[in-house]
Amino acid sequence: MKTILIRKVMGETLRELRVSAGMTLREVSMASMVSLGYLSEIERGQKEASSEVLFSIASALDISLSDLMIAISRRLAALEAAQRVPQVAIAA
Repeated sequence: MKTILIRKVMGETLRELRVSAGMTLREVSMASMVSLGYLSEIERGQKEASSEVLFSIASALDISLSDLMIAISRRLAALEAAQRVPQVAIAA
């Protein structure tokens, strides 16, 4: 079973929300007052963001922090469910 990293799930979710909002990293960085480099590391799952940083990013994306956390939770649940699917052995 592969380990699911919440920071990776969070980063993927943030990137998806940013792209669907039609915003660049630079635009979100400026609107959230989070440095471009740090925001990029968060999106790539290399850094874990504090609740304050997540609030700033969510505000820049014009979504509530609770909606962001729900989106992250849904993605996490889907990954967990995918890992629970039994692997069918194929006889050779």
